[in-house]
Amino acid sequence: MEQVTEGAWETLPVPLHPRVLAALRELGFPRMTPVQSATIPLFMKNKDVAAEAVTGSGKTLAFVIPILQILLRREEKLKKMQVGAIIITPTRELAIQINEVLLHFSKHFPQFSQILLIGGRNPGEDVERFKEQGGNIIVATPGRLEDMFRRKAQGLDLANCVKSLDVLVLDEADRLLDMGFEASINTILEFLPKQRRTGLFSATQTQEVENLVRAGLRNPVRISVKEKGVAATSTQKTPSRLQNYYMVCRADEKFNQLVHFLRNHKQEKHLVFFSTCACVEYYGKALEALVKNVKVMCIHGKMKHKRNKIFMEFRKLQSGILVCTDVMARGIDIPEVNWVLQYDPPSNASAFVHRCGRTARIGRAGSALVFLLPMEESYVNFLSINQKCPLQEMKPQKSPDDLLPQLKSMALADRAVFEKGMKAFVSCVQAYAKHECNLIFRLKDKNREKQRQKFLEQQRKEKKENEGRKKFTKNKAWSKQKAKKEKKKKMIEKRKREEDLDIEDEDMQELLNDTRLLKKLKKGKLSEGEFEKRVLACGKGKAKLGDWGSSELEGDDG
Repeated sequence: MEQVTEGAWETLPVPLHPRVLAALRELGFPRMTPVQSATIPLFMKNKDVAAEAVTGSGKTLAFVIPILQILLRREEKLKKMQVGAIIITPTRELAIQINEVLLHFSKHFPQFSQILLIGGRNPGEDVERFKEQGGNIIVATPGRLEDMFRRKAQGLDLANCVKSLDVLVLDEADRLLDMGFEASINTILEFLPKQRRTGLFSATQTQEVENLVRAGLRNPVRISVKEKGVAATSTQKTPSRLQNYYMVCRADEKFNQLVHFLRNHKQEKHLVFFSTCACVEYYGKALEALVKNVKVMCIHGKMKHKRNKIFMEFRKLQSGILVCTDVMARGIDIPEVNWVLQYDPPSNASAFVHRCGRTARIGRAGSALVFLLPMEESYVNFLSINQKCPLQEMKPQKSPDDLLPQLKSMALADRAVFEKGMKAFVSCVQAYAKHECNLIFRLKDKNREKQRQKFLEQQRKEKKENEGRKKFTKNKAWSKQKAKKEKKKKMIEKRKREEDLDIEDEDMQELLNDTRLLKKLKKGKLSEGEFEKRVLACGKGKAKLGDWGSSELEGDDG
């Protein structure tokens, strides 16, 4: 790989068009960066290139200039509906930014029309705009471009329009694949002609990117450019003028430290990264209330129509805070960003590098700070080894204002804030559980988990003992009640038996008396009149029974 030093644009082996040079002077770029001086000559000589360079190194001009030069030397001029170049990029914000850079050049070449195709807009309007204005150069996000290829109902056959394509550029290629656009990219590639120049640009080269290089590029020239002053053996992916810091603080102090930092840097421009859209919504609202006299804005991937407006507005600010997700981590060039603050460490190490790269761009100085919990401190060594990204420690501020009571009050006063907080908590835990460094970013701390399990075991033991006591007491009371009922039942039965015995004794005595009287009657010792008189005297019941029988017989006769 040839080592190319920085130099003036005029020193390129293939001369640039005078109007391209004029546009570069207007933009204030008198000299090339390493990635530009290494890539532009090869791309202009009809080579496929796969370029890797640190973020903020000027990759956009490294493909915008060759695109214009290649289209300018076409033998047949492009017609309005013919597409000569396509630039695909992962996010709307980056597509807008590239489109703006391209506009600085294309205004010098009115023969070329360009069109921006991104989400958040009406696809039908994009079709009509393309049919009306044309699109010799397309800047697009994958989803919208794929949709345009499939959309034929409104009289636009984009597949026919790209038959004259000269150049395809895949910018932030690793991010294109990270965000799940692989299927869309493959679909788009099927529509494009094989005879084309292809450029693939990224700050990191992953295995997925390598697979894409093999599938979409023909005999590519691989370019890996280091910054001036960085050793050739180094694989550092962050700018050399970037000051990278980390702060270790407890979970209950983390937000207090963030607010304290922002209050002390009100005159500067900050990007504050969170892991999820819900966290951006919640903490954006909290920072707006707690950091006074500073413009606080929010942006994340689930926003549809407001994203472009917020992005453009924040770029123009001299100072302010943009609370965001990783949608702002790749390729975005926001002027004069002083600090990149990472409240939540990103899900992978390459995203850490890209986040930091939003500051210290194109030779400027900048700083970045990541907040870590005590159990996460080994992440510093991981970044140093894995990404060649050294970090310096920044000590937390002693006894900053405790803002948690104010957050609670906000949640109690406004149900919307409460619900945002609930969603943020759940989404944060889910994102944390999916971190690629799960040995470092653990939902459970080993020592605390051991204590928690011990505590739970003690609680289970106590609960079991309490349940045993309750069961014993309950059984004892039930047994006592049962014994009482049995005793009462036995007493009732005893009384009944005694009553029955008394009745039987009375009946037997009466029967014996009647038998004696009858014997005396038979022996002639008693007259019948005397017998009846004594029987009636001894057994009134019998006499009454006899009376009832007599009465019944009389009734029957009557």
